[in-house]
Amino acid sequence: MRIHSLENVDKALQFLKEQRVHLENVGSHDIVDGNHRLTLGLIWTIILRFQIQVIKINTEDNRETRSAKDALLLWCQMKTAGYPGVNVQNFTSSWSDGLAFNALIHKHRSDLIDFAKLQKSNTTFNLQQAFNVAEQQLGVAKLLDPEDVNMENPDEKSIITYVVSYYHYFSKMKALAVEGKRIGKVLDKALEIEQIITRYETLASELLAWIEQTIALISNQRFANSLTGVQQQLQAFTNYCTVEKPLKFEEKGNLEVLLFTIQSKLRANNQKLYVPHEGKLISDINRAWERLEKAEHEREVALRNELIRQEKLEQLAHRFDHKVAMRDTWLNENQRLISQDNFGYDLPAVEAAMKKHEAIEADVCSYKERMQVITELALELGSENYYDIKRITAQKDNILRMWSFLEETLAARRARLELNLSLQKTFQEMVHMIDWMEEMQ
Repeated sequence: MRIHSLENVDKALQFLKEQRVHLENVGSHDIVDGNHRLTLGLIWTIILRFQIQVIKINTEDNRETRSAKDALLLWCQMKTAGYPGVNVQNFTSSWSDGLAFNALIHKHRSDLIDFAKLQKSNTTFNLQQAFNVAEQQLGVAKLLDPEDVNMENPDEKSIITYVVSYYHYFSKMKALAVEGKRIGKVLDKALEIEQIITRYETLASELLAWIEQTIALISNQRFANSLTGVQQQLQAFTNYCTVEKPLKFEEKGNLEVLLFTIQSKLRANNQKLYVPHEGKLISDINRAWERLEKAEHEREVALRNELIRQEKLEQLAHRFDHKVAMRDTWLNENQRLISQDNFGYDLPAVEAAMKKHEAIEADVCSYKERMQVITELALELGSENYYDIKRITAQKDNILRMWSFLEETLAARRARLELNLSLQKTFQEMVHMIDWMEEMQ
């Protein structure tokens, strides 16, 4: 067993030599044989080399870097500065009252100690509290007891060894906090990118849905069947082109900027570039936008053609109304002329009335073609689905009824005139006969 122990210690001593730890008059047999002085010295050398010498602290003005024991003292002074009753000048008497230990813990974990309630005179309580809190809450081994420190000049190496435990714990805590912040920043950036991606997906979906809905709406070639209605539709289309569409075009541009932002942030984080879902690529949006503009062009052309058609129909309807008004006046006037049977009471007067009637008949006959124009205009308006065709048809039918009534009245008047003329001629012959008979007698 002894030889194994010697080999184990030799390996440890050889490692220390490789780490350039100065060992003087220490051999494996000294340690194995239990030489307390040399063993304690070796332990202190190990603590000094691996726990204390690694400490490096910059002064507050950053002009000087201290290491090892001086660095540890500077760290204690910086952390306990401003605490009442605490003045760390060494690793002996400055720690006797226990306030410095409590100040170190409070500086880093103020939730564990109520420093304001501590009293400098209550040294045992101060030390016991610091040691217990450090052990129970921080996991720092309780290397000292209050009686080891509560003296005029405690053992410096013991204090240093214990305080070093504080330094490494709180340094690790700080490192973990820094690492946590770094990881937090990475996670925040990842979440930010994820939020931007979600926003891109949402905006892209909304824009594509709007494009498809708009294409379906403007591709509908059913127009209002009136000039006013088509004008309103054209105004609505113009309003869409000048107000609604520019806002969506801006959204389209914002999507491109958003995608560029996402890719830039991913590159900065050395992450895989984002590829939008199928159908939500910028190229997909551009193709949808091109289809929208094609539908817009077709809509505008169709609207303007319909507007021209409706304007022609309105002109045709105006022409129809004008001719109807003229025919109505003419028919009423002629109806008035032939409604009176003032033929006269002798043959010359009746013959004159017949000539006048024949003149009226000739005028009416020549007017027949003009009446036909009314029918033709009404038919043309009907074939073009004119919105007010019922009124047009009613006016046409009314004019044709008046025309038929005029023709019937004219024919009946001619019959009465012919009968009157025949009677006048017979009466004239009877008068001549009477005159001849009187002459013969």
